[in-house]
Amino acid sequence: MKIDRIHHVAYRCRDAKETVLWYQKMLKMDFVLAIAEDLVPSTKEPDPYMHIFLDAGGGNVLAFFELPTQPPMGRDPNTPAWVQHIAFRVADRATLLEFKAHLEANGVEVLGVTDHGAFHSIYFFDPNGHRVELACPDPDETAMIARLDAVKWDMLEDWSKTKRAPRHADFLHAREFKS
Repeated sequence: MKIDRIHHVAYRCRDAKETVLWYQKMLKMDFVLAIAEDLVPSTKEPDPYMHIFLDAGGGNVLAFFELPTQPPMGRDPNTPAWVQHIAFRVADRATLLEFKAHLEANGVEVLGVTDHGAFHSIYFFDPNGHRVELACPDPDETAMIARLDAVKWDMLEDWSKTKRAPRHADFLHAREFKS
């Protein structure tokens, strides 16, 4: 028994149409499906919603719920804004830089390029306040992943005991990367 893949990931949105149009324009995702109900199928609660689905590439689906009868969306006040995010992979650094330029040209504030060692990322927020990351592989990704794989259990064990960042993967940030 094993999971095949993610079927979809669902977030809440303020406005379904605005969200579809933003993801189409900014991230070139196709709008693939909409479902609207007055009753929640799993709980039978009366709670009208619009559930939209976007093609995130490679069989991945990003979904949103607009819930007009619920209080406005909020964030967990105890979790920093940078923690909860969704990350999408792009082919290479050239594509990452194209997206960065495209987003900025359309008024989206972009953070990065950030070098994470095995991959490089940019960060920004969608119109709902969800943090989004685009990531591309580092040219040395395979070697970096192999090195990370070799230390993952030791890192997890050390973290579990101390709740301080172990130094096993310091090699990731040992180099300076120019964006």
